[in-house]
Amino acid sequence: MALNASVALSGQDRQKLAFNLPARATNLNRHGAAVALHRDLQVGSTIIVQNRRGAAITARVVAQLASLHGTPTYAIEFLDKEEKARTFWGITFPTNS
Repeated sequence: MALNASVALSGQDRQKLAFNLPARATNLNRHGAAVALHRDLQVGSTIIVQNRRGAAITARVVAQLASLHGTPTYAIEFLDKEEKARTFWGITFPTNS
């Protein structure tokens, strides 16, 4: 979905330095999103995503997308596929009928 959300991301960057930074999530879906972050992340690494309501979920960086205005953007996939992932964004996604 072409929706945006403010989130906080935490984890380790490519240089193994810990970070906890605000980020912008775009293209929200029930399995993850694209996130723009001023850090160089390793594809395959695990991060924690926290939404504005304080809920946190673990995600994997699955790809580096094109930079947006000089900010690296990454595709992330939630590792938790159950209820936590379905309700993380606080919206109901259409079903695949």
